[in-house]
Amino acid sequence: MAPQRFHEQFDQIQRSIPDVPLAMGPDDSAEFIYEKGVVLARDGEEARLVEDTVRTHFTDTTGLVADHVRRAGPDTNRSGITRIQVGDPGHGDRRADRAVAGALRALREAEGRAGRRLVSRNHVVSIAVNACPGDEPVPAPLTQAPNPAPAEAAYDQDSAVGVLVIDTGLMHDHRSYPLLAHTDGDAQLQETDEEGILQQYVGHGTFIAGLVAAVAPNTDVTVRNTLNDAGAILESDFGDALFAAVDRNGWPDIISLSAGTSNGRTDGLLGVDAFMRELRDQPTLLVAAAGNNSSATPFWPAAYASLPEYADTVLSVGALRGDGEFGACFTNHGSWVQVYAPGERLTSSLTGFDAPVPYVYRHSTYDACRYGFTYVCTCQSPRHTGLLSEERETSPGKADQVMFEGFAHWSGTSFATPVAAGLIASHMTAHKETDPRAARRQLLAANTGFAEVRGAHVPALRPPTWRPVPVVQLAPPA
Repeated sequence: MAPQRFHEQFDQIQRSIPDVPLAMGPDDSAEFIYEKGVVLARDGEEARLVEDTVRTHFTDTTGLVADHVRRAGPDTNRSGITRIQVGDPGHGDRRADRAVAGALRALREAEGRAGRRLVSRNHVVSIAVNACPGDEPVPAPLTQAPNPAPAEAAYDQDSAVGVLVIDTGLMHDHRSYPLLAHTDGDAQLQETDEEGILQQYVGHGTFIAGLVAAVAPNTDVTVRNTLNDAGAILESDFGDALFAAVDRNGWPDIISLSAGTSNGRTDGLLGVDAFMRELRDQPTLLVAAAGNNSSATPFWPAAYASLPEYADTVLSVGALRGDGEFGACFTNHGSWVQVYAPGERLTSSLTGFDAPVPYVYRHSTYDACRYGFTYVCTCQSPRHTGLLSEERETSPGKADQVMFEGFAHWSGTSFATPVAAGLIASHMTAHKETDPRAARRQLLAANTGFAEVRGAHVPALRPPTWRPVPVVQLAPPA
């Protein structure tokens, strides 16, 4: 069964998309979240083939519907994706899951003949702290410097590297943090609830922007609130949302994306196929988070880095633990993860600095590392009791409330990703390199840093201004 935390996160994502019934799957493994009773196919002949095949397979199904998700606007269904209903989501998880699984099986022979993917679940793509967070944000004193600390580099508007962060929006007072003086973009739509308590994870995009600006001061950072609702979006909408994000200001030098999903496959996401093909032809590098499931299962879009046709287009980033010598307990891993960067207990701006804001923890700290590691990891520290965990099971005590004055400590591949993006941007400035993909190749070729992740010797990028955080090993059992 799925761990308690995943169920809690699932419930939050479902609340953010109330009109779309969701399921965890496949079966009880909780590997990903997807829309009940619906599959995706490419527009045109492929969608018609899927419909006809599914109709034949489900001879007792009536009222099968093929419906373009987006019908309005100049870029109607730019991703070229059709949603096809194959089951009644009102019949519950099991029946809807069987209908979707049956549709996928029915198309296997046709996919074999075509030599390519024809049908897919409609997965939920979420920020990498959402479905499986590395930890919860922890207040950091204003007297403590950010980590990584700001690099010594001047800002030059004419040579600044353009970095697009596709995430949650910016906190309204983000410019009160001097490091974000050259950061622009969308506002976080709802920062607090009716009682003035910070909503969960609302500072995610602001935290990321602060990391990019610290590592690479000569950047123009733009943050889009593409993932504003609990950091989650349906795969059928994700491709169009990515197009919309780049269309507003043109293709940037670097896209920093700390979101994705696994899908149990090794050939990517059908819903972002059109975007990825266009990205390949643009002068842009996608730096993407590997995810926090402590798994070797490919996490998309980061895992596109392992496909030969995207090897130069995408950089997939895992997270190092606090000392930078080993992988963090939560980081995804495997041959599809190209590089690792510090991602445990980093310090950046969660909110602006205008006024302290209260925050109530929704999840309790785990009693032990949920992945079996033997150091005091972010699963266990710092100790706190959460509201949702208290409702779900028997966590004692009232949910802990803290105050954020601006800075936070936070962990996840979500944050290793902008660190790596910032290092590429910094390399571009230092070497007057205008091609981000060339900068990526040069940086990795010159890199002499390595770490150990699950027994493998892997490339590690560590900013010069990053300070290791002490790691405490647990005492062996008596």
